[in-house]
Amino acid sequence: MNYEFLLRDLDLNKSQKIIGTDKGLAKIGDAIVNLAYSVAKSILLTKNNLNNKTIRTGKKVSKTVLEIALKNANMKNYAKTRANAHDLADTVEALVAYVWLSNKMTLKEMIDLIAENLSGDLYNRSEEIKNSTIAFTNLLNYIKKFLPVK
Repeated sequence: MNYEFLLRDLDLNKSQKIIGTDKGLAKIGDAIVNLAYSVAKSILLTKNNLNNKTIRTGKKVSKTVLEIALKNANMKNYAKTRANAHDLADTVEALVAYVWLSNKMTLKEMIDLIAENLSGDLYNRSEEIKNSTIAFTNLLNYIKKFLPVK
C-alpha cells in the first residue's frame, strides 16, 4: 500500500524544518528506527556468536546516538532552533519516517544499511554507542538525497 497520502499536508509546504519537527512523523519514526536497529543488531550478534546461536534483541537506540548522528551528518538544519538531545533524536526519527512513508527507502534497506555499518563488540556499551552512531550517521547521509534541500 502507498502511504504517501499521510504526507500530503507536509508536502504542501515542504521544508527541512517542517518535516524534521513534525511530532507525528517522529512517533512513527521512533518505531521504525528501533525496529531497524534491533534487527540489525540481532544480525551482527548472530554472525559474531561463536556458539552458532541465533540472537534476537529488542534494543532501543539511545537519543545520544541519534543526536550525534544528526550532528555528524550536518543535518541540524532539519531540527528546531535551540533543540535539545531529545528534539534532535525526534528529528532523526521524523526524517526516517518521512523517507519510509515516501517510499524512498524500505525497512529492509534501512536494516541492511545499518547492519552493514554496524561493527564491534555490541555488548560493550561505549563501543555500541560509538559504532551505532557511525551506522546512523551513514543512514542519514544516505537519506539526504530524498529530503528537501531548503
